[in-house]
Amino acid sequence: MAILTLAGASASASEAPIVIAPAVSASIQLAVTGLRSTKGDVLVCLSSNPKYFPDCTKDDAARKIKVDAASAANVMISDVKPGTYAMALIHDENANGKMDLRLFLPREGFGFSRNPKIGFGPPKFKSAQFTIGADNASYVVKMKYML
Repeated sequence: MAILTLAGASASASEAPIVIAPAVSASIQLAVTGLRSTKGDVLVCLSSNPKYFPDCTKDDAARKIKVDAASAANVMISDVKPGTYAMALIHDENANGKMDLRLFLPREGFGFSRNPKIGFGPPKFKSAQFTIGADNASYVVKMKYML
């Protein structure tokens, strides 16, 4: 790990140099299982804001990734800063960029980090949350279908 030390030309022996540590980030290796087809895309949302979970369309800070469903078995999310996050996934089979509903039920697949039990409505951020530090992490999300 390299550390950059800045010292001005006029710094005296009594002044401490300014130490800048390198930015810490990690990668998340995401395995998506249980897709019922390889049609369309898998939309991944990585959010640290419980207010916008699981619908992160209005969360400007969320990482939104679109992956071809045929390639979704192995997704790498790099440069993730340390913090607490939750992931929401949609199997957008018709590739229209959104979750399609029928009588208020999802017509397409969905999944969440930590694979919480699904009752009436989506899980809360807390049941899907995980913490990222400086080490890389691996997660498996199993897709679910209601229709």
